[in-house]
Amino acid sequence: MYYTLKNLTPTQQIGTLFVIVFGLLLTASVTAFVLSIRDRGDDPRAEEWAKELKSVDGMLRTSWLMVLVFWIGWIAGDRVVLTLYAFVSFFALREFLTLSPTRLGDHRSLVLAFFVVLPVQYWLVGSGHFDMFAVFIPVYVFLALPLASALANDPLRFLERNAKLQWGIMVCIYGMSHVPALLLLRFPGYDNRNAFLVFFLVLVMQVCMVAQHFASRRFRRRPVAPAISQSFNWTSWGIGIAVGSLLGALLAGITPWVPGTAFAFALIACVAGSLGHFVMKALKRDRGIPNWGAEGKSVTGTGGLLDRVDALCFAAPVFFHSVRWHFDI
Repeated sequence: MYYTLKNLTPTQQIGTLFVIVFGLLLTASVTAFVLSIRDRGDDPRAEEWAKELKSVDGMLRTSWLMVLVFWIGWIAGDRVVLTLYAFVSFFALREFLTLSPTRLGDHRSLVLAFFVVLPVQYWLVGSGHFDMFAVFIPVYVFLALPLASALANDPLRFLERNAKLQWGIMVCIYGMSHVPALLLLRFPGYDNRNAFLVFFLVLVMQVCMVAQHFASRRFRRRPVAPAISQSFNWTSWGIGIAVGSLLGALLAGITPWVPGTAFAFALIACVAGSLGHFVMKALKRDRGIPNWGAEGKSVTGTGGLLDRVDALCFAAPVFFHSVRWHFDI
């Protein structure tokens, strides 16, 4: 498969991936729909089955959304991709902060986060200022936002309020901005193909999370931290990591790497993303909420948008900087 994909032109590669990915998603969506209309009665097992199908439906919706974003970006160009991911960051941050209480003294910092920090971060990405975009939020923003809050003259729970805002910015803006940043990396002999790196990361991460989800249902093991997640155990986690990493090796033909290198970077992304998703579950438990989006009002339909992209927000910066460090670019 590596040599087959490697020897195709970019147009042929995109056509092959289009057929494979949309074919698999369409098959999965039709299967889920057929299963959902079957009458299974009102017993507890039927309710559990309906809940499982609802979860699968949410994953499929997210997969469709991510794949559509990739193809829109491929057709429309890098600037459209940056804009799309900026909107994803905006709505994810809104979900994060909407379900976390704020005070009047936070309004100045919130305005800065949404209308200054977010556009500046994506402008730095789009203009190729890698060194600055890597430190803009963790250094400059982390120092500036508490100052804005302090000037509001409201010391009540000052540390908690600022830590919450900084967490939201770090995950939703900083983490997500590293996905389109992959478009700007330059590898020898890999011209005009960087969109495949975005596709590689998103697909590997999504498959890893789906595999982990189904493995946790199939292999009932003692949860690692039951107060945070009843489904997270080392067996299902290892299966998800293995499936995502092997897929990365199979997709090496669309990357500038050999299968072994693609496997290693897919492994890094899967480990970072899956553990990041676990951390976000801990934050939800702290807030006392089951998901980031209010039921029936979220973007994806099941859970919130942030529930579907939080793993990618953690995986993207680790993946991006690992690639830059390894290849010194």
